[in-house]
Amino acid sequence: MLIEAMRYSLLGPGKRLRPLLVVMACEACGGLVEKATPAACALEMVHAYSLVHDDLPAMDDDDLRRGRPTCHKQFDEATAILVGDGLLTLAFEIVSREVQPGALAARCCLELARGAGVAGMVGGQFEDLAWERRAGGTMAVLQDIHHKKTGALFRAAIRIGAILGLEVSASQPDVHCIRRPDADRGKLLAELDGYAESLGLAFQISDDLLDVESSAEKTGKRVGKDAAVGKLTYPGLLGIAASRKKLDEVCSAAVEHLAILGERANYLRELVQLIQNRDR
Repeated sequence: MLIEAMRYSLLGPGKRLRPLLVVMACEACGGLVEKATPAACALEMVHAYSLVHDDLPAMDDDDLRRGRPTCHKQFDEATAILVGDGLLTLAFEIVSREVQPGALAARCCLELARGAGVAGMVGGQFEDLAWERRAGGTMAVLQDIHHKKTGALFRAAIRIGAILGLEVSASQPDVHCIRRPDADRGKLLAELDGYAESLGLAFQISDDLLDVESSAEKTGKRVGKDAAVGKLTYPGLLGIAASRKKLDEVCSAAVEHLAILGERANYLRELVQLIQNRDR
């Protein structure tokens, strides 16, 4: 039953944004899709594990995810905990086994661990829970939460994709790629970091707005829950109109970071538009 529950949580309906970021960044940096596929799958496993655990009664206590019962409702709480554990460990197994050479796999595992760990997604979820029903929440606090909870895994996805793409660019001269010299790689990764940071913030602002303005039928999850539990959100701090203005600003910033890649980043630009206009 454990494998069934893992498949239920991983393969159900979803946006698959994080694996898309891996693949798109790899291609934009001159790599091939097949080189990015194992790491892309690993990113989705880490994301799926985080959703399974976030939905548990001890945390966000959600019954609906992606239009279906959450894992602990479909199965039970103990199974859901083990599903998350299984998906997380399987993600690192896949990267370690499938990404070659081993040194490249180690770099990808490091980026994934940083994005998912205490300084990233896990730490952000802890702070998000800690600030529920507390007074004194500020924009700085909210941005720090989202920098870790959402932005860190977006950055990991982008960086892993770029690392894989640049490795292929350097090692396979027959591949049509950007072939950037090593001196430019730091700047390229810095711009992609900025893109991922802005994209993650845009995603979170749009998520906050959907929780206020949308419906469970559209989003596939319970709406209105952020206000009900006293979470820090952009609409809660800024109001809806100012939140929409902030969303537009960070989307513009995300696109500006892609100038270094020219037309190779067109898919990444389209992703910004999708998030800016999302209704689910």
